Order: sequence, then C-alpha cells, then structure tokens
Amino acid sequence: MTTRYCRFQYEGQARYGRIEGDEVVVLSGAPWAGGADTGQKVALSQVSLLVPSEASKVVCIGQNYRKHAEEMGKPVPPEPLIFLKPSTALNAHRSPIHIPKASQEVHYEAELGLVIGERLKNADEATAARAIWGLTCINDVTARDIQRREVQHTRAKSYDTFACAGPWAVTGLSPADLRILCRVNGQVRQDSRTSDMIFGPARLVSFISHIMTLLPGDLVSTGTPSGVGRLAAGDTVEVELEGIGTLANPVEMEP
Repeated sequence: MTTRYCRFQYEGQARYGRIEGDEVVVLSGAPWAGGADTGQKVALSQVSLLVPSEASKVVCIGQNYRKHAEEMGKPVPPEPLIFLKPSTALNAHRSPIHIPKASQEVHYEAELGLVIGERLKNADEATAARAIWGLTCINDVTARDIQRREVQHTRAKSYDTFACAGPWAVTGLSPADLRILCRVNGQVRQDSRTSDMIFGPARLVSFISHIMTLLPGDLVSTGTPSGVGRLAAGDTVEVELEGIGTLANPVEMEP
C-alpha cells in the first residue's frame, strides 16, 4: 500500500503532512524521523506544497539511461557519474523555473527522485535500499549551452529554481519499473521506464554513500531518459512518475 506525504506552507508555517484523499493530516515533524499525527487536518486545496524534504543537498546522476547517453554523444559509464545541485536550486510544484540571462538553451530532464530517510555512510546495497524512504518526481533543469562549454556541471545545473521536486513523496512503491514521462505544454517529450536505468536506485545510493555522507531528507536524482529538449518562457513543463504523481512548473525569464 502506498502513502503520500508532503511538506507544505499553511498559515505562515512549513509543516509535514500525510495526504488522505483531499485532506492533509498534519504531522509533528518529518515522517522519516517519526513525525506523529497532531490531530489537525487541513484541506489539500488550501495549502501551498513545498519541496517534499528539507534536503541538505541534491545528488544527481548523469548518463544513467543508455539512450540518453547516446543522444548526448557520451559513452555508457562504467560506474555512476555524480554531481551536486545546491539546496538553493530547489523549486516546488507550481513554482516557476527561471531561465537565466546567461543561457540561451535551457533543457528539461525528467527524473525519479529518491528521498533518503536516514544517515548513511559506506552502505552496502541492501542497507542503501532500506534507507530509501520514499520516491518523488524531479526535473533536473539544465543550461545545456553552458554545460557544453564547461568540463564540470556545477554552473549549468545549479541556478536557482533548477532542481524542481514534488509534488509530494510516496512510500511503499518499488522504484524498479515505473513509467516516467515529461510533457511540455501537454505534448509528450520523454517516455521511458525506470527499468531502463543502467544503475538501479540501491546501487546508486550505496555508491554515493562511499563518497559522501547522506543525511535524512537528502534527495538523489537518478538520471534522465532520452528526449531532453528546450524550454522557453511561457511553457509549462510536467514530470510524471507512475504511482507518484505529476510535478508541474511554469517557465519564465529570470527577473
């Protein structure tokens, strides 16, 4: 049985909650940290959804779908390729993506996100699998022209609003074989399955934990399938994961 959990803004406060139908049961804290029911309920329609966790970092994976590696002209990597997005890049459901003035080619990248539920260091794959608390949708927005010019990904991937995550996190769902879609203005641009990943979620989390400590609430973005492409001001981009939901963001020019 799957359960949806969210982080939301209500009456000036950021809270965690469990979604039941069209209501949110308010929790006393993060659900992976034992947050309990407070007895308070609010209508889902009355809250502003935030990024599902207060992540200290977003660890991203490059070229984790064979066809995407091919479309980027890259070889299939022998081990996971990782890079980081700062927490300041996080962007919630329905919040606008800002195209920076420095880029003429900003792309969408639909990805399955993993929410880490415990502190993790040097974990084997079985331990890593247990530490994956929940799943969410991520759009790894990328300034592709900047990425092409530079050896590393930090600038191209780290602009504010470039790590869209949400609308909520789901527990009790296997990440092994989920359909993943990206739509721009209602037109399907990416359509694949998570079973096409080169490195699966447990392998990724284990690998990352041997490099850096993962903290509760951290997000791991597991790579994008083929079909990446441009976004323009005025677009609406949606990332949909089977069994999770749809993350939607409008696109605007940077103020």
